[in-house]
Amino acid sequence: MKPEFLTATQALALLRSGGLTSERLVSACLDRIAEKEPELGTWVEINAGQALEQARACDRQAPGRPLHGLPIGVKDVLETTGFPTRCQSPIYAGAQPSIDAYCVAAARRAGAIVLGKTTTSEFAYVTPPATRNPHHPGHSPGGSSSGSAAAVAAHMVPLSLSTQTGGSTIRPAAYCGIVGFKPSFGLINRAGLKSVAESLDTIGVMARSVDDAALLAGVMAYRPLHCAPSPPRGRYRIAVCPDYLQPWAQQDAREHMAEVAHRLEAAGAELVPVALPGIFGQLVHDQVLIMEYEAARALLAEQREHGDLLSPGLRERLERGWRHTWDEYRRAQARAAACRGQWPSLLAGADAFMTYSACGQAPPVSPDHAGDSIMNRAWTLLGVPCITLPTGIGDQGLPLGIQLVGEAGGDDALLGAARWVAGQSLSTDPKRRE
Repeated sequence: MKPEFLTATQALALLRSGGLTSERLVSACLDRIAEKEPELGTWVEINAGQALEQARACDRQAPGRPLHGLPIGVKDVLETTGFPTRCQSPIYAGAQPSIDAYCVAAARRAGAIVLGKTTTSEFAYVTPPATRNPHHPGHSPGGSSSGSAAAVAAHMVPLSLSTQTGGSTIRPAAYCGIVGFKPSFGLINRAGLKSVAESLDTIGVMARSVDDAALLAGVMAYRPLHCAPSPPRGRYRIAVCPDYLQPWAQQDAREHMAEVAHRLEAAGAELVPVALPGIFGQLVHDQVLIMEYEAARALLAEQREHGDLLSPGLRERLERGWRHTWDEYRRAQARAAACRGQWPSLLAGADAFMTYSACGQAPPVSPDHAGDSIMNRAWTLLGVPCITLPTGIGDQGLPLGIQLVGEAGGDDALLGAARWVAGQSLSTDPKRRE
């Protein structure tokens, strides 16, 4: 297999055994970028010379670090030495951080090589970049972690760093047919992230396998994340609530969800029907209110000093945030807190809750919109871990996925269930575009 098509764990095994050098792997990824980047527009900036120099340095060292010699991409709202952090805004056109964001520093400490910065929506919020979906360049890769998802899907890097405040890791990963993992809120330190919503922002991971996602997230969490090799009770119990958010799911997504459920039952899983209280339907609206309220305040300096450099869509969203009152914000947070308290009992002892990753296949490219995050907002607001798995291809030749959700702090258990589901129901690399 060509080096650029290896998963992170496959590449790491070869790096450790001497069957592959970091220089060869990085060179292969750089060649892939040169081939695909003109069509996809995935990167803000690449430093090939620096990456190759670091790869050669890795090859002179014993391969003992967890990410030894692996190339990664970093979303351009995370501070990174050696690269500007522009946040997709002219306000930060030349902004050069003097230190790395925590997650970048942790990845580098573990031996990762940063190839460059990947594209993002403006401040990881609205106004998407011009990035295209590797499965069909006429369609969106999703947002706001557009470049991070597309780069992994196009085999430019095996891993990338993302963020999620609404659905910015799960939805792009689903649209691009890869694994996207949003850990429990606070599991990964957010120092060095250009924050827009302090109670929601979460560091995420894009990968091509569950094991790869666990590897990178564990490095950044500074503790191993273990994918349990077997179910705790002899077989996995997967909670389902088919009616939850179903009106927003497109027909292909509904049919695919039913197909995956059938596959999992046939493979031995127990599907556990659960009923979510009506207040859970309100969470998708509360997340929007909370994000708008917090973003207006997080970006106050940009509004006051450089308001003319903000996009019209972002200005409109921030103005709406100022119109939300403290009482509205407080009530929304109170509802979220109540739902967090109910969530463990609602799972009814299941290993994961299965739901939609996105409304359907990736929509056509638009300068204003990168798809709807409604399938992801509640889980971000609750702070629970969630992961999307690529489980099929839709009628337009674009990926479809399912999302698994766990309990807050139950990242290991969720990853174990996800690894099993992945093994029963999908290929991790649907319709690879050569």
